[in-house]
Amino acid sequence: MTASPRVICMHDADNVAIVVNAGGLAAGTTLPGGLVLVEGVPQGHKVALQALPDGSEVRRYNVIIGHTKADIPAGGWVNEQRLRMPEACSLDDLPAPNPPADLPPLDEDFWFDGYRNPDGSVGTRNLLAISTTVQCVAGVLDVAVRRIKADLLPQYPHVDGVVALEHTYGCGVAIDAPDAIVPIRTLRNLASNPNFGGEVMVVSLGCEKLQPERLFPLGSIPIHQSQTAALDVVCLQDDEHIGFASMIDHIVEQARTHLERLNQRRRERCHVRELVVGVQCGGSDAFSGVTANPAVGFATDLLVRAGASVMFSENTEVRDAVDQLTTRAANAELAQRIVHELGWYDAYLARGQADRSANTTPGNKKGGLSNIVEKAMGSVVKSGTGPIHGVIAPGEKLTQKGLIFAATPASDFICGTLQLAAGMNLHVFTTGRGTPYGLAACPVIKVATRTDLARRWHDLMDLNAGQIADGEMSIEEAGWTLFRQMLEVASGKRTWSEQWGIENALVLFNPAPVT
Repeated sequence: MTASPRVICMHDADNVAIVVNAGGLAAGTTLPGGLVLVEGVPQGHKVALQALPDGSEVRRYNVIIGHTKADIPAGGWVNEQRLRMPEACSLDDLPAPNPPADLPPLDEDFWFDGYRNPDGSVGTRNLLAISTTVQCVAGVLDVAVRRIKADLLPQYPHVDGVVALEHTYGCGVAIDAPDAIVPIRTLRNLASNPNFGGEVMVVSLGCEKLQPERLFPLGSIPIHQSQTAALDVVCLQDDEHIGFASMIDHIVEQARTHLERLNQRRRERCHVRELVVGVQCGGSDAFSGVTANPAVGFATDLLVRAGASVMFSENTEVRDAVDQLTTRAANAELAQRIVHELGWYDAYLARGQADRSANTTPGNKKGGLSNIVEKAMGSVVKSGTGPIHGVIAPGEKLTQKGLIFAATPASDFICGTLQLAAGMNLHVFTTGRGTPYGLAACPVIKVATRTDLARRWHDLMDLNAGQIADGEMSIEEAGWTLFRQMLEVASGKRTWSEQWGIENALVLFNPAPVT
């Protein structure tokens, strides 16, 4: 906790700064430099550094985040009620690519202990995943998974766990609609996530629209068995199943075959270039763009310099920084793909009579973020400083190294699911308000933006980036700390979410109609 009054201004051209002190600052407080607060300002919220008459531009990150709705005196509280959000910038006539030079390679090699897969990918965990074709089987599979964990897993000490790829799709949907490809390819690519070791097992009902052969057409995934082998499917409507118990027995016995193969695997030394890291933020506050996200951005640069892959996402949380993205695109084609994905998402929101402003939550605002423009400026810094090397659409699988824009919705659970489908084997998640988010399929390193959150949630946050705002750690030091922590977690060290068994559900992005 900081005793003396402190504020943080992100750029010399800014006319607001955010309050650092836990509990905020009271009216009458004198800030460094002599400015006196004319009203109380909560932690993370903005104080006017100069008088801002009605209609004035309000700048943070040297970006216009809004215009005042009324006069705000110097030392006044600048919040969402007193700001008018700018219109979204046009996706036409954006800056042409002028990417920074490729980041220089690191001076030394870094390694972790991972699991090599038949397709050449590397897992950070050794998990059995059981795919489903329809939500109807979820209850049965849940019972089967509980039995597998209780009766079988103790016999296979080198298997880290069992994951049911359960979802709310598969029937009652317009499965031939053009956008239906999004959830289908997401499910298909989830099954080949590197943490699942090339083993594919499916539980089907039998009458659903998404039949197993449609979900997994021959040759669609690098399964352990020969590509000519029949898909390993347990169909609950098969005549052989006489009663509920026979369904459970069949699933459990089929799982045993896969567990035996997975149990033969051992960790081996792998170069850091084999990491596929997804970065994301949830429960953001005004410190997200000051502490945690810049630290993640520094670590992102380290990973890219080492030859790894890093995905940053969240369409609405980068939409207002689109000019930065097109400028950083490695070439004109990638810039156009960024514009295409964000334009498609604009249209998707418009069909639902919504826009990007619907993104910010009550918690975001309570944490000092006045609108999506301010939130976006703090979110995009997770991507680091290098050129953008690739763009993938929702549900697609990543096939290249470097910095990648994975064009996903901003929802924590949907974004995480899509990053898993893209091939993520390690997840970094920043939070300011606090969220116990976790994934069963992948370790999640949670980074707190504030020391107060890290203190209160000491057994949920894996790294306290709030030390940056406290003046106890630099962004560079926090970035290196996170980088080394990623190597430890990739090698098997369990995160807090894993220790507690916190697992959020997979949530598919389905922009197609439901019938």
